[in-house]
Parts: sequence; C-alpha cells; structure tokens
Amino acid sequence: MASIVRAPLENGAGDPWPGLTAKSLAWAREHGVALRDAIVLLPFAQLLPLARREWAKSAGWMPRIETTQTLARSLGPASPADESQISFDAAVDRLRAQRLLPSQPWAGAWRRRDPRGFERAVAALVQTAHAVAASAATVAPAERELYWRRGRELLGAPSGPGATERLLARVAFEWAATSAPPATDGLFALRPSAWIVVQAGGSDALADQLLARADGPCLRLDTDALLEAPFADVAGTADVCLALCADFEAEAQHSAAQVLTHLAAGTKPVALIAQDRLLVRRVRALLARQHVPIVDETGWKLSTTRAGAAIASLLRAAQPRATTDEWLDWLKSCAYAWPGIANASTALQALETELRRRAWTAAPAVNAAQFADAAAALWRAAVALIDALQGPRARSLAGWLDGLRQALQNCGAWTLLGDDDAGRQAVAALHLSGAAGDLLGGEHPMSFDEFTRWVDDALEEVSFLPEASATTAGDVAVVITPLARAMLRPFAAVVFAGVDERRLGTTAPPHPLLGDALLAALGLPDSTQRRNAETLAFAQLLHAPRVTLLRRLDDGGEPLAASPLIERLGLALAQAGRGHIAAATDVRGLVTLPCHGVPHPQPVAPSLLPARLSASACEALRACPYRFFALRLLALRAAEELDDEVEKRDYGTWLHAVLQRFHATRSEPASPAIEEARLHEIALQQRQQMALDPAAFLPYAATFARFAPRYIEWLHERDREGAQWLDVEVELKALPPAWAGVEMHGVIDRVDSVHGAGGPVTQLIDYKTGSAQALRAMLKRPQEDTQLAFYAALMAQQSHAAGDIGALYLPLDDADAIKPIEHKNVEATARQLVEGIGRDLAQLRAGAPMPALGEGRTCEFCEVRGLCRRDHWAPDGEGEP
Repeated sequence: MASIVRAPLENGAGDPWPGLTAKSLAWAREHGVALRDAIVLLPFAQLLPLARREWAKSAGWMPRIETTQTLARSLGPASPADESQISFDAAVDRLRAQRLLPSQPWAGAWRRRDPRGFERAVAALVQTAHAVAASAATVAPAERELYWRRGRELLGAPSGPGATERLLARVAFEWAATSAPPATDGLFALRPSAWIVVQAGGSDALADQLLARADGPCLRLDTDALLEAPFADVAGTADVCLALCADFEAEAQHSAAQVLTHLAAGTKPVALIAQDRLLVRRVRALLARQHVPIVDETGWKLSTTRAGAAIASLLRAAQPRATTDEWLDWLKSCAYAWPGIANASTALQALETELRRRAWTAAPAVNAAQFADAAAALWRAAVALIDALQGPRARSLAGWLDGLRQALQNCGAWTLLGDDDAGRQAVAALHLSGAAGDLLGGEHPMSFDEFTRWVDDALEEVSFLPEASATTAGDVAVVITPLARAMLRPFAAVVFAGVDERRLGTTAPPHPLLGDALLAALGLPDSTQRRNAETLAFAQLLHAPRVTLLRRLDDGGEPLAASPLIERLGLALAQAGRGHIAAATDVRGLVTLPCHGVPHPQPVAPSLLPARLSASACEALRACPYRFFALRLLALRAAEELDDEVEKRDYGTWLHAVLQRFHATRSEPASPAIEEARLHEIALQQRQQMALDPAAFLPYAATFARFAPRYIEWLHERDREGAQWLDVEVELKALPPAWAGVEMHGVIDRVDSVHGAGGPVTQLIDYKTGSAQALRAMLKRPQEDTQLAFYAALMAQQSHAAGDIGALYLPLDDADAIKPIEHKNVEATARQLVEGIGRDLAQLRAGAPMPALGEGRTCEFCEVRGLCRRDHWAPDGEGEP
C-alpha cells in the first residue's frame, strides 16, 4: 500500500523542489529505501531537469527520475500498429476510419446522403477511439480484458435518443480494443526498490495503477490543495492582483507591460500563461518588439508556419480554378531556390508585374510568349510542375504523396523544408520521407480535393515546437506555457491573462459521443474531473511569489464577467480578512509626442521629366502637379489586385475588346437581329478568352444584354446619316514644337468619318462605361476636358490628317439609349491644351516646384494622398495644425 504524504507548497517560496526532495529523502531513510533502485515519477516532462538538479545536490545515490511516458520509452519501442489498428496519428487514423465506417451498412448510406456530417462523425470516432485506447493503457495488462468487457456492457445495444452517437462510440470502442499493446505495459513488470510519485493537478491514473500493484514501499507526494477549499492555503499570504482591461488590445498591452516591468526589476523567469492563445500571440508580438527572449512551450499549428504555408500554397495553386494570385503566393515561397532558373527572384518580380499589368487572374489565360525570357521560363517551369502534380485525378495516398514530394523537389522547396525546424516536422507529419504506401495498407483511391483536405488536417493536428522550448525556465526571460504545465516550476512571477468567464473555470465542451456518466465509467476524464484539474492547477499557480491576473470587460461588443475561480478566490481572500483581490497598477507608460504639421510638399525634379506624355499624364499634371510628380516622374504604382472577381474595370476592358472585334470584322451593315447575334457571339468568345468567371460576370452580362440592341440601333442610325467607321484602337504619336522634344502618345478607341457643315469630319470617339452625367457636366466647361482635347491635338499633327476634327464621348451604360456627348470646338481646346502643357513643361525644366494642391474631387480619390500627407498638413502660416 502506498504511503500518501501531503506536501503543501509554501507560498512565495519560489522553488518547491528543495522541500519535495527533503521529504523524499527523509521518507527513504525512515523506510530503508535504496534510492539507486528507486523510481521517481513526475506529472510532466518540464519538471525533469528541475527535479534532477535538486536531487543531484543531495549526497548519495540518485533515484531514477522520469515521467510514465519517458520511462516507458526508455524500456524499448512500442509494438508497431498494423494497418487495421490505431496509429495515434490523427490524420492517418481519420483515413483509416473513413475506410472502416463504410463497412457498416448504415454508414455507407450516411456518407452518400450527408458527406459533411459523415466527416464530423469520422472525426468524433477517431477522437473517441484515441481517448478509449489511452484510458485502457492505464489499466494493468492482466485486467484489460475485464475493462473491454465492462465497456461493451456499458455501451450496450444502441437504441432510443442518441442511438447514432452510441453506435459510433461502440465502433470506436471496438477499434480501440484492437490496438497494439501500449509501451507503458512494460512499467508493470518493473520492481524498483520504491515508487515515489509527485502529484500535481490531480492524480495520474497510470501512476495510481503502478502504486496499487507495487511490491515495495511507495510514496505519493500530494502537492495539491483540497478541492473543498482550494484557496485556503494561499488566501492569507498570496501576492496576487487583478487588472480589469477595457478590451482585447488593452489586455494584451497591459500583459506585455507587466512582463516588461518584472524583467526591468530583475524578476525572472516570468511565466506567461497561455489560457487565451490569440491574446498570447498578440502579447508575444509586443514583447518581440522589445527583443525579449521567449520560450513558447505551447507551440503553434504547423499550418501557420512558413513551411506549412509553402506546402498548402502549392496545393492551392494546383487546384483547377486557382487564380494567378494563388500561383504567385506559391512561387514567392520557393522561386528564389528553384533549380535551373537563373535570377529566379528577378524573374518572379517581372512575372508578377506583367500579370498585374495585364490583369490576368486565371492561370489558363496567361500567355507566356508575352513575358521576358526569364519570366517566361519561370512560368513554363511552374506550369509543367503543376501539370505533373495534377496528373491523374484519382490516386492512392502513396501516389499523391510521391507526387507532392516530387513537386517540392522540382521547385526547390524540399531543400528549404529540410533546412527549417518546422519544415522537417511538416515532412514528418505528412509522411513525405517514408514509405507512405503502408499508411492505409492498400491502393484506396483519393481525389485531389480529398488529398488536399487530408494535408490541411494533418498540418492542423500537429503543433510545431521549436527546439528552444526544451530550455529550462531559469535560462530564459519569459516562458509561455499552459496552466497545467506551470505547476511546481520556480517562476519568479506569473502573468495570467484571460481569467474571464469564457476562458477559465467554465464548463468544458461536451464529448461528441459520450456523456459524463459513460466517460467516468470508462475511465475517461469527464467535465467535473477536467474542471477539478483546472481548479487545482490554478491554486498551485497562486503559490508563485507574484501573480498578476488580467481580464477584459468587453469581448467584441459583449460584456464579460470574471471567471468563477476568480470569484471563489475573492471570497477566500475576504474570509481571510484581506478583502477583495487587489487591483493591479496599470504599468503601461504614456508617451506624449509633440504634434507638428507637415509642410506642403513642393518637389523639384527637372531632370526626371518623361520622354513622352499620355492623356492621363497631362490630366494628372493639370489636376495636381504633385500627383504628376509621384505617378509619372517617380513612376509609383499601387499593386493591382489579382483575383477572379470581375470588377467594373474588367467589364470596361472586355467591352472595348468586344466592340473592337465587332467593328474590325463588320464589312457592311446587316439586319439588326443578325448584328445583335454576332455581337453576342463575339462577347462570349471574348469572355472565354479573358477567362472571366461566368458566375461573377453575370451582372455585367445582363447589362450587356440591354446594351446590345441599343448600340445596334444607334449604329444603324449613324449608317443612315452617312457615318463611316475608319479604325479602332488607333495608336498615335506626335512631337509638338511647344513641348521641346517631349512626345505625345495616345490610343484612340475609335475613329469615324462623318459629314460636317464644311465637308468630311474625322470624328474621334472614346468609349465610357462610367457616369454620363459627370461627362456632360465637365464638357459644359470644355477647357476642363483633357482627354478628347489631347486626342484631337494628336490627330491634328498627323501628316495624313485632313479636314476638320471632331470628338465625342460615347457613354455605353445609359439606361434608355446611346446618346453621344460631343466636345464642341475641340480643335481650339486642343491648341490651348498643347500650349498650356508646353508652358508647364518649360517651367518644370527651369526648376519650378510641383506643389500638392489638396483641393477638389481629384484630392478625394487620389492614390498618392498618403504620400503627400494631405491629412497632416499644417495650416498656412502656422507651424502646427
């Protein structure tokens, strides 16, 4: 029978191990235990270096200090699981469960009827099977058959409410019963001179079984508080305070500031309890700005690491409907290491520039022949790799893994994964370097989508733990650890955020298949046991020298109350005569910065004047000189978005191309019905050529269906008036003498010839899909219009130009009819434009500044407003706003 000795911790003592070791030595001397043959079992691995260091200080032999798992691993490897048994790899076991369940007649119909529900059932089955197998592993081998018999009786025949859940639980139970013998079975054969078990956070079922079957003396050092009054031991002396924060960000800032305050005072190591992982990630980011050395024992999902993202981005790029944006995401993760591609980074930059400039969002629409050599080579290599990975759309898991491994090797990502800690863990989690064919024990086919989901699940199931997480708490400044792993560790201070009603001391989520009564009967932790374990761990934490608790009052607009454990702690302090929990001081520093307005920018750059100007460049110069400076002289551009969403700009580009092809192939007028049908045919061909998504394009297709008959009607009316189409997409250049060598350049949507009062008129037409009302308002003051005047000036300087020149905007989106908006006397406006731009260019060459005007609608929608700092200007004549 084991001797149970309560070893209550001393509050504020810091390191509990001298006291625990002294109690163990005294007990060993009293019972004549040979310590060199004794075994000390600890509740978790982070305590091993702490206990071993303290025991080493004592004279004489050291006992063997282990956890149950490290001790079992030291006895030899576990029996390998065959293809039908649980592997305890969640991703692999889900695949096995997907093969196992359909063997049941009721499950096969369920999978066909409700695939999503079936997937959730598979996940619940695997979770239950793992839990049952782990519980059975704590039972002595000689009594395990009795455990299986009792479990079958408890689960019984499924009927009534919850029959489906009970049926799945029975399948999970029987699957667990076939699992290979656990490695911990070897512990029951050990005969040490004594077992010494350190208990923290509740008893350990396996350790209890070992003590119950021990031949020699046993000692249990119970460091836990009494559940009836968990805070009685600390209520009188605990150094604990509570900070109430307004919201998430305030809680994160206060937590980081508290950690920094402890470190500045030389108080370390500091434990940062990871109760709210999202909040802790934010706190970690704030501490990283101050270069605080941190060890994170909780890790983070492999799917969120750079290595996991690189693998996932490759699979996303291989999806049939992948966008070029997804291709770029993948290429940016590996292109710089691509074998056989010289200057791959430069090639990728050029490739991205072309894709964005041409707005190619669908990979099949990309024409590599229009790229520079390096960019074209990179794109063709990427296409060949994706084609090989897609290959047959149904393969075994081994086939998909072989294809994925080959793709990673061909793009250089395999080498990058091998050089990275997370990359090596990702390769192991996905079984990319081993014999993957044995995972399922057969050639079960999988679709590409199923394989992609399997990879996502596998990366999501495994947490990445950097090697530094094995460092002891005394060697680092801050240790991020869960509450259950903070017990019995000599932290100088504890910062515990998230002590609210949602995150601490709440009811645990229910098991997907088993109720609390069945969980307890099968030896699985029920909600009460989990809640008790959390209470004991929290009580242990209060023995630290300094404890700061934090919670927010508002969580996304919803008020938050304190955790039930905080309420119980407050009551215990009140009963001890200390009142409520002390309020924590807000240690965040407040920095007051002087406010100085930004002066109006007035850059001078005579040497940067461009060799040629377009209509839009002239518009920028006239609207705001600084905008001209930023967009044309500095050539700054916002990166275009690449997605498959069809925008108004895409519609305009498509419609221009449709009308261009329609007029280029229209030899003579036909009936309205025939011409409308041909217009629709060309529209469909152009949409397919541009790879515009039919569903996303549907609103614009409806607009075009209304536009087509109106356009044909307007066109036939022009035919009757004698108008003749001359050309579309006319590219013109000119060198006005007033511009002193700067070239005019522009592309005119369409050129017609019409009858005028004095003879033929060359009419310039610019298609518009925007507001017709805004165009009419602008042309009431012709000098405000730059585009048509610019095109007229270009045409007037062509050697072949003869006769008068006219210009008009053709709004294509009017709801009633096509109504042109003519620029009256455009030739006079064109001359004024050329002369005015010439004077501006001369002044800029002479060193005139290009100020930001900060006025009008141009400023409201300007893409360089952040560069000129319009919103931070000082008022005229003042140093500050």
